[in-house]
Amino acid sequence: MHGNDTITSVLIIGAGPIGLSLALELAWRGVDCTIIDQTDGSIDLPRGAMVSVRTMEFCRRWGIAERVALAGFPQDYKLNMVYCTSLAGHLLERDDYPSQRDKETPLSSTEKRTWCPQLLFDPLLARVVAEYDCVTMRYLCRLDSFEQSADEVVAHTVDGRTGERQTIRARYMVACDGAGSFVRETAGIRQSGRVLGYSINIFFCSSDLLRAHDKGEAERYLFVSTEGTWGNITVVDGRESWRLTLIGSSDKMDLSQFDAAARVRRAIGRNDVAFDLIAVKPWRRSELMADRFRVGRIFLAGDAAHTMSPTGGFGMNTGIIDAVNLGWKLQAMLDGWGGEALLDSYEIEQRPVVERNALASTHNFDLWVGVREMCAHVMDDTPEGERARRAVGTRLKESLRSEWECLGVMLGHRYEASPICVPDGTPPPPDPVSEYIPTARPGSRAPHAWLADGRSTLDLFGRGFVLLRFGKDPADAGSLIAAAGAQCVPLEVVDIDDPQTNALYASRLVLVRPDGHVAWRADDAPQDADRLVRVVRGAVASAGDPERRQSRTEIPMAAG
Repeated sequence: MHGNDTITSVLIIGAGPIGLSLALELAWRGVDCTIIDQTDGSIDLPRGAMVSVRTMEFCRRWGIAERVALAGFPQDYKLNMVYCTSLAGHLLERDDYPSQRDKETPLSSTEKRTWCPQLLFDPLLARVVAEYDCVTMRYLCRLDSFEQSADEVVAHTVDGRTGERQTIRARYMVACDGAGSFVRETAGIRQSGRVLGYSINIFFCSSDLLRAHDKGEAERYLFVSTEGTWGNITVVDGRESWRLTLIGSSDKMDLSQFDAAARVRRAIGRNDVAFDLIAVKPWRRSELMADRFRVGRIFLAGDAAHTMSPTGGFGMNTGIIDAVNLGWKLQAMLDGWGGEALLDSYEIEQRPVVERNALASTHNFDLWVGVREMCAHVMDDTPEGERARRAVGTRLKESLRSEWECLGVMLGHRYEASPICVPDGTPPPPDPVSEYIPTARPGSRAPHAWLADGRSTLDLFGRGFVLLRFGKDPADAGSLIAAAGAQCVPLEVVDIDDPQTNALYASRLVLVRPDGHVAWRADDAPQDADRLVRVVRGAVASAGDPERRQSRTEIPMAAG
């Protein structure tokens, strides 16, 4: 070890929303970490904007939900969906949705989906992370190479301003460095899936745009012409910043012949509206997943591990679920009570969630482009054209509600085959896209319910395990409490006597993990409490399996 080496528990590569969320989750847990990013942190082309209900619940945990909601997007801006030939052209249909201020919070959560574009969300997360002394943030710091042993990861970095080389030694490293992940590629981890097409984002500013058409405020304006759905304008800041996305095709566009200004004018439908082009960025719409989320002490999260079509806004929010799932497990290992199978459970749990959310995203995209055969006359100023516009508008409005109304996707993900959750024999409930069906079945998100003291059940979870005991005469859980203590597993016991909440959780005893998912439930204490605790902390693969130690067959990697 060299005297100038930086020592940290967790090294995070990439300071986008996933890396920052992981840093925040770790810092909130008191885990020291270092986060590096080769950029200066500025955002040239904001992409994601929808912060899901589940992500907002995490923000509530971190104490920043209100700051996210009030980050700067106008609270009274109406978040409608408009289907048209252009902003100045024919209206095909519209779906009216309330503003952030007027939108109701769903009964199944303390929070509501929030519009906070990446232009505001990332800097907010960075400011909050910087408030923690246990986090070191380094922008303009590039990962040059890395290697790992059985005990640590050694990362070699280069300062983008001075060219100085530095070494960071970490117990674990997490790659949050995006779809083109250097860590994933260098580690030799392949991807499987498919490319859906090539698109272009055009970021532009126009303070006159809303006054230049009669379609009103909207979150998104989806454009249709004779070739079908060809693009959309999405609101960014609710005032003057907009993003035009061209859906593109299966072939890459020739940017040498690309006229971005002409595309903006086509979307507006007029040539007399002033606007400034800010950035133009081609990108690949894909449904890809890394063949592995872990190699030894190195993990992938967010786009480094999986990509999906942005139709639905599930990509960033799925990545933040990655971060929260991994965060408590890293803490458990660093604090010494996590078992050797705990880190293996990260990929086992997250892979099906990613597959589920990616399929929902691709389904939404297919609906976007699935009206092409109906659009031959959509631009005609004739009775036939009017009928075509009405038919296409109706199809888009009815089919795309599954994208705008997706509470089931946001809250309903379950860790069905998790080695650290104990099945209770109950059948899985349906998993619809739009509707969330609350359940305390092991593997599921522990449901929200308001408590007599004004807190939500969600407010109970996070720091360690929580054992909920329901009813006037709570079941004896002494053996479980003693087993957790003997194995140094943090456990808090909370008694709840409320008939509605008791019915919602459907068992007298429910053990909830630090990430808010149910690990076990029953009406009576387990016959073998010691084994149950070993299962949920990752010391065994399942209740019936013998001890399983982390595989040491990994070949330490050298990158460079």
